[in-house]
Amino acid sequence: MAVETREEDAIRGVVERLTSAYDKTCTPVQVEAAVATAHAAFDERPVRDFVPVLVERKARALLNEASS
Repeated sequence: MAVETREEDAIRGVVERLTSAYDKTCTPVQVEAAVATAHAAFDERPVRDFVPVLVERKARALLNEASS
């Protein structure tokens, strides 16, 4: 399996987890936008192994900020 495919699968998992976790405070569109914003922040990083974890943390921070 290619690195891009694994990362894409992991990012889809992040969207699913965050959509479920923030279903009371954010719309799925807001979650997807937060994940896309967080993911874009790591576009130029050469090491991709931890990108999904870092994206989830950054997206959670963005969603927490938006819902407060």
